[in-house]
Amino acid sequence: SQSMGKLVTIRGMIVRASDVKPCCVVATYTCDNCGCEMYQVVQNKREFMPQRICYSARCRRQGGVRDTVHLQTRGSKFEKFQELKIQELPSQVPMGHIPRSMSVHCRGELTRQATPGDVVTIDGIFLPQRVAESGYRAMKAGLISMTFLEAQHIIVHKKSYDDSIADSLSEEAKAKLDNEIMEIATGEDPVGRLSSSIAPEIYGHEDIKRALLLQLVSGCTRKLPDGMRIRGDINICLMGDPGVAKSQMLKHVSSIAPRGVYTTGKGSSGVGLTAAITKDLTTGEMALEGGALVLADQGICAIDEFDKMDEADRTAIHEVMEQQTVSVAKAGIVATLNARAAVLAAANPLYGRYNRKKSLSENVNLPNSLLSRFDLMFLILDVADVDKDMALARHVTFVHQNEGLTAKRQSDVDSDDSEDEDMNDINGGASESKTVPPEIVREYISRARKHQPVVRPDVAPYIVEAYVGLRMQGIPGSNSRKKQFGDQMTMTARQLLSILRLSQALARLRFSDFVAREDVDEAIRLTHMSKASLEDNYEGKGEGQKDDVISRIYTILRDYSTASRTKRIELKLCEAMVLRKGFTKQQLQTCLEEYQTLNILLVNKSATHVVFV
Repeated sequence: SQSMGKLVTIRGMIVRASDVKPCCVVATYTCDNCGCEMYQVVQNKREFMPQRICYSARCRRQGGVRDTVHLQTRGSKFEKFQELKIQELPSQVPMGHIPRSMSVHCRGELTRQATPGDVVTIDGIFLPQRVAESGYRAMKAGLISMTFLEAQHIIVHKKSYDDSIADSLSEEAKAKLDNEIMEIATGEDPVGRLSSSIAPEIYGHEDIKRALLLQLVSGCTRKLPDGMRIRGDINICLMGDPGVAKSQMLKHVSSIAPRGVYTTGKGSSGVGLTAAITKDLTTGEMALEGGALVLADQGICAIDEFDKMDEADRTAIHEVMEQQTVSVAKAGIVATLNARAAVLAAANPLYGRYNRKKSLSENVNLPNSLLSRFDLMFLILDVADVDKDMALARHVTFVHQNEGLTAKRQSDVDSDDSEDEDMNDINGGASESKTVPPEIVREYISRARKHQPVVRPDVAPYIVEAYVGLRMQGIPGSNSRKKQFGDQMTMTARQLLSILRLSQALARLRFSDFVAREDVDEAIRLTHMSKASLEDNYEGKGEGQKDDVISRIYTILRDYSTASRTKRIELKLCEAMVLRKGFTKQQLQTCLEEYQTLNILLVNKSATHVVFV
């Protein structure tokens, strides 16, 4: 009440924006009796008393003839008017309160600046407004008045990837930013460095962080001449045991994304996710209000506790994930809203923890039609492993000691060097490289999204061959172990599109306009790694998995050698095969070294070919 009539600044999120309507500023009248024209400036912004008496000399001589004055719409002056509803940001809500909201009146050029879902700072005059002019409502309200904000200036924060921060910087800062971004792009393994900067406080999960980075970049949305759209957004599902930091990663990604919306399964209904029909307060008409998926348009919608959603509400997501629209036919309104959002879902298995005695489809408890819409589905199992547990515990205590990760992690945290090397191996070397601040990650992604990579003619057959090979692996009976996985391990045609999308995102991260073979290999490796935690559990448990990995790589090479009837294989080809199966170059190197000491394999001096003895 102290700020009433004063200029205030408010920060919040737009939840509803009305249509832009004309509002009368100057009313023009003509007199039927004498033809005189009069003007009346509308002082009160919401209503005015029309004039009835003509004040010209001729009419005055006749004794003030009444009701000859008519309002001329054509001569009156109108301006644009829009009403916004602004809500408090979740971080500013007092403990135990619900977020407060307020209506904002925008006029002239301030209209159409903000859309629902934007975070804005509004400067405006804080004014009272009577509940009603007359009648029962005015009597009931008494002296109490509502408040609104007469907007004078609007700043929109974090719009979309297309608006880069470089536009608002000075020349020096711009040059420094360009240098930092080019240093990451031309440096060693830009994808690894950027992915380790996503939630750096969370230990491990390298492949998941890579996938989340690719989701932020996303593939190219293709619009065909006949009007068909092929989506470019990548949908990811994280399914895993409790306590593997799923929700934490979801929160971090929704904060990095320019339009990130975070909801939980039980706390959101199907209408709340798609679109609701509400009554407009000013006009009393029915109006559509977008839900979480519409608010996250061209951003990311993170849905936690996905498995606890009701079945009826979950079906609302089907259309968004493939067609990327929300179709509504309610209360006489038939509309199609855009919801070009990437869905990031986190869920627990059916029994709380993953039950290894049951098949995958029995554990997951999600319909097959929904699962095939996810490009990547990561199964994160919490398996006891002394080295990993030790490294994880060290990492967590390190973060607590230093109140967050410092720019560069000290390698002398522990005394034992060999254990430290093991830790770096497990952590994928993420601890060595410096983490990149979120602003630079966002700017890097916005520049990467400007590229529209295409598949070269020489890479296309390679993708076809890889896809067919993966389909053959999924045939029941081809491998007895696959039978245990249930029917959800099989590749569908959607999987081919997801490999294309992932490889396009990888090409974008290299600032390239063409998809290379390495991108396709990495995309296939990620699809393999998403199920790898399962396969590791089915294959040789107990006797140290390091050796098991080496023998599996050797089996791949030997099978190829017997199939192609040659004892001499190119090392590049070996790398491609091994990477496609989800192993790393280091593991291949270890395998070759070990089998060379046993005199089973030989690598020539120039390291271009592998020869079986």
